[in-house]
Amino acid sequence: MAGWVDSGNAVQASVVALARELADPVRLTALQLLAAEGPHTMVQLADAMGVTPPRLGNHLARLRAAGLVTVEHTGRHAVYQVARADIADVLTAIARYAHHDDLTAPRRASSPVDVAHTCYDHAAGRLGISVLTTLVSAGALHPPDGRTGELVLGDDLTALHRLGVDARAVAPRRRLASACLDRTHRVPHLGGDLGRLVLDAFVADDLVRRQDGTRELLVTERGAARLPDLLPGFTPGP
Repeated sequence: MAGWVDSGNAVQASVVALARELADPVRLTALQLLAAEGPHTMVQLADAMGVTPPRLGNHLARLRAAGLVTVEHTGRHAVYQVARADIADVLTAIARYAHHDDLTAPRRASSPVDVAHTCYDHAAGRLGISVLTTLVSAGALHPPDGRTGELVLGDDLTALHRLGVDARAVAPRRRLASACLDRTHRVPHLGGDLGRLVLDAFVADDLVRRQDGTRELLVTERGAARLPDLLPGFTPGP
């Protein structure tokens, strides 16, 4: 009995230690980015998170001490990545629990930007998330393993072709596809050159339109009718 209790206490201590590290928003966001997008330098992480490198450095040191991230020195750069791929499962479970419906909590009104906007040269928001989910579910892409943000082509490219994209058109020396953490919804959308090709195909087919001077993407009447069929589960309205 004593051994069982000691073992239980050790597990409990480990859970408490993990919760302590994840309780800080800077450390949590850093882990989310590394799990979704793969290795980053400190400067890349700081830029993506909107914090200063010195402030982030203290948090990364704590994550290293806790065994949650590792660092590899490449030339003058220190590249950080998650220590274990299964941390992505933990972060996903926490995000799902946190977003569970709470009828007593005030909710921010949804906006068109939540539905679709650009992230660099690809689609983000619910549209970009649905693109990634659809292609992975249909076997057109294999998801990342948590240590890199890379996605690789699957064996069945039918879903990709339905979106009007030929993977052979990917630009040389550009990353084919990546799981890019969506800043609005905190889950990945499709990045990389494949993400660019999908967005270009949607614009060419007048499913979405770019808005001058903003990152917002307008889902057209044609897109509202066709996109839910191309992307099961996608809803074009706010």
